[in-house]
Amino acid sequence: MRIAFMGTPDFSVPTLDALIGAEHEIVAVYTQPPRPAGRGKALSPSPIQLRAEAAGIAVRTPLTLRDPQAQAAFAALNLDAAVVAAYGLILPVPILEAPRHGCLNVHGSLLPRWRGAAPVQRAILAGDEETGVCIMQMEKGLDTGPVYARQATPVDRKTAGELTSEIAEMGARLMIDVLGRIDAMTPVPQPDEGVTYAHKIEKSEARLDFSGSAVAAERQVRAFNPAPGAFFEYRGERIRILAAEVSGDAAPPGTVADGLAIACAEGTLHPTLVQRAGRAAMTPGELLRGFPIPAGTLLA
Repeated sequence: MRIAFMGTPDFSVPTLDALIGAEHEIVAVYTQPPRPAGRGKALSPSPIQLRAEAAGIAVRTPLTLRDPQAQAAFAALNLDAAVVAAYGLILPVPILEAPRHGCLNVHGSLLPRWRGAAPVQRAILAGDEETGVCIMQMEKGLDTGPVYARQATPVDRKTAGELTSEIAEMGARLMIDVLGRIDAMTPVPQPDEGVTYAHKIEKSEARLDFSGSAVAAERQVRAFNPAPGAFFEYRGERIRILAAEVSGDAAPPGTVADGLAIACAEGTLHPTLVQRAGRAAMTPGELLRGFPIPAGTLLA
């Protein structure tokens, strides 16, 4: 098939790799323009731009696709389909309608649950037992299009990073399967029941809330690993918790016990891996030897 690929972050790379491996004709890759990154704020190309250039595929980095010239250039590609995976730009109707099979999206949830920007993190925060990936026909609404295929996976104790990587690989395989059978397939409309929205993650959400349950705090730890990182503050320093366990012990919320156990309104959070700013990850014991947090300390 004659395809354009549209994606930007690491999540997108497995799908592009799968398209290359399946020997589809990828005539162009669309990705967001290079952004400032690192301490020097030098412009850094996206993971998809780097992968596409390494494969010798033409890369386009428009700031918007609302411009008539950009839309005409896209239509001139004469595509069978556009494959989209976390591109990050809104696709106007002329873009959605230009390819023969339209635009097919790899979405990291079991639609209609968790439409929107942060489906993996929201699934973890909500305590969902499973999530997954859908191959969806894109339309004007936010993740409202009919679904060609879906695959589920248990959330278990996975971090957002682990779950995102797993879903990205699942979505890549599922997309290749759909493209191979699309002429004989009819996408299934999403039901009206069960719609939820995965709003963009705000950095303030990563501050650990000890006034709730330890179970909810542990979900924060997993949902915000690797970024932005669940944290608490002590003596003006931000301490990230990268992994934790939960017990049913009780004490006033925010109270620190031996070994950096932190009481919540329901249960206790037991960090097992932590990180100071600019330092490598370490155990709570290693942290406390160089940065004491006495038992009885009350964290805000």
